[in-house]
Amino acid sequence: MHTEAIDPPGIDWQRVSPKFVTVRVVQWALGNLMAVALLSLPLLFVLLGWWRWPPLWLAIALPAVTVVAALWRLALIPRQVRAIGYAERDDDLLVRTGIFFQRTMAVPYGRMQYVDVAVGPVERSLGLCTVKLHTASPGTNAHIPGLPAEEGARLREQLAARGEARLAGL
Repeated sequence: MHTEAIDPPGIDWQRVSPKFVTVRVVQWALGNLMAVALLSLPLLFVLLGWWRWPPLWLAIALPAVTVVAALWRLALIPRQVRAIGYAERDDDLLVRTGIFFQRTMAVPYGRMQYVDVAVGPVERSLGLCTVKLHTASPGTNAHIPGLPAEEGARLREQLAARGEARLAGL
């Protein structure tokens, strides 16, 4: 992962699993298949003669534009997954996301209220999980998707221990 202008210097980012691309593609497929099917209904109704409006060109353009936009988003998925990273530092955890709209968040260990590990059916089949960090402020809640299950469990225990130590003032 290359360093961007908003990243602190000298950070060794840990990446999420490349298998997470599969999870994102499945999510993409489910959402876009429903959207294209729904937006194709006017075309079907026009072709069957049930509707006279919209004109045929518009009924064709609506699902076609949706398909083109969906394919563009599909092409971005591998790059978006490569942009996700995290780094454990002495006092906080850095979480980085985004290609066009980049975000680097520092979550102080002492602010963490609890660390949650979640897994969906596709993630489970690939041995992945999502680590969710909860703080007192909803704006600083962060998550790291696409981690191998073992790394997620390790990170949960490590972050919880560091959070308790910071809260205790050690």
